[in-house]
Amino acid sequence: MKYATSPTGPLGVNCYILGCPETGKAIIIDPGGHGKRILERLKQMGLTAVIVVDTHGHFDHIGGNAALISATGAELVLHRDDLFLLREAKSHADHWGMPFDPSPEPTRLLVGGEVLEAGTVRLEVLHTPGHSPGGISLYMPGHVFTGDALFAGSIGRTDLPGGDMETLIRSIRSRLLVLPDDTVVHPGHEGESTIGRERLGNPFLR
Repeated sequence: MKYATSPTGPLGVNCYILGCPETGKAIIIDPGGHGKRILERLKQMGLTAVIVVDTHGHFDHIGGNAALISATGAELVLHRDDLFLLREAKSHADHWGMPFDPSPEPTRLLVGGEVLEAGTVRLEVLHTPGHSPGGISLYMPGHVFTGDALFAGSIGRTDLPGGDMETLIRSIRSRLLVLPDDTVVHPGHEGESTIGRERLGNPFLR
């Protein structure tokens, strides 16, 4: 697998590029902004985006959707329970005085349990609500991309519209902590961790 990550957008969201070396197809996770920079990185890696997936609908995670979809024609996917957040993202960004390029409508709405494929890259969709109603994580053996559900030593905030602490803790325990301990956690912000490390040391999960 070809892999790259970089902080994007005004709040430094980790955007992940996962590419198949055989077909040149790629999945983009959470393009928070800097769409041109992401497109340049795709070109450098010899990849073409076929799927853009948002782990949730908050404006800081979807600011690059428009540029990527316009340039590549990729499929845009989001959990159905976060469609309202994607549609309201412009007003939320305006409220915080953040620049934002409104996202196009998703071409497919997820419910959880689907497998997203780009050549040999296969990601299982895990519904992990709590930070937002339609928050998802994306799992492949050895790796899980957790959006704003689980961070290194922390968890997502639950004081935004649709957030709920009890739901988030239940999601993490039932969908993420059941994964193998050596699974690398790739969060929506800041650095990586592992499931085992978070199970033992995350103060919110003790």
